[in-house]
Order: sequence, then C-alpha cells, then structure tokens
Amino acid sequence: MKKIVCLAIIILSSLSTFAQEEVTTYYFIRHAEKVRTDKANRNPDLNIKGLKRAKKWSEVFTNVKFNAVYSTDYNRTKQTAKPTADANGLPVLLYNPRKMYDEAFQANTKGKTVLVVGHSNTTPFFANMVIGNAVYKQIDDSNNSNLYIVTVTKDKKTHSLLKID
Repeated sequence: MKKIVCLAIIILSSLSTFAQEEVTTYYFIRHAEKVRTDKANRNPDLNIKGLKRAKKWSEVFTNVKFNAVYSTDYNRTKQTAKPTADANGLPVLLYNPRKMYDEAFQANTKGKTVLVVGHSNTTPFFANMVIGNAVYKQIDDSNNSNLYIVTVTKDKKTHSLLKID
C-alpha cells in the first residue's frame, strides 16, 4: 500500500510541472468519518477513525505544497482539512458549497495548488464544475477515500480519481 501511495504522490507532484504555463491544481476530498450517534446533529465532529483519516490525508499530501486549503463551514470538514493546513502553515479558508467555483473562487485560486474538503453530495460536483463536464457522480455517504485531482492550464483540463484507504 505504501508503494501505491508513494507512486500516487509522484504522479500528483508531476501534474503540477507543466512547462512554463500557469497551472492550477485542485485536490478534492470528502470529509473523514463523522460521529453518527445523534441523527439530529447537523454539525457533528469527526469520530476516532475520522481523526486518524484526517491525519493520514496530511501524510498522503506530504510531498504536495499547498497554497490554500478550503473547507465548508462544518466541524467535520474543518477537522479533516486542519492537519494538512497545519502541515503547510496555512489557515483553513471557508467556501460556500452553494457558490462552488464562482468567479471569486477561481480568481483566488488561479495558479495555485489547492485542497478543497467537502461532502459526499458536493465534492464530485465541485470537481465536475472545474472540469466543465459531469464526469463524476455523487458518492455514497460511507465513502471517505476518494481523491479527485483536477489540473487546469490555459489550454487543457486533466483529471483523475484515486482511492486512498
């Protein structure tokens, strides 16, 4: 498994080395596992497994130098984003999932490497908005392992989906 993660990191790092072009690379993940004991709680924290996964994400991204880390304004997404933001010396910036990939977000992230933490019903759609095509479908509520990578240059958009367990 470590070989796969190392290979993935090498691939991820190489995606951002396009020759002399302004490159924007987005890494999209869903928040890690959340506490599910209180169905009425619309803003739960991460559970123990989720806290471990959030830390693991920061380890997966060790060789990626992020310029910005974004999260929705929910405990579980902010807690998932925090270890990676901390590892990069960055704050967790908030985005509105109802205004994904609007002009302001595009301007603020252009030419940068960005982590975006969202939800099962927003993460694949956010990636699709950047791609400009409905490539990815909504993921199951139990899926916390998808990593969508979208790279944007002046003339081209590339994308990939990895499973990191």
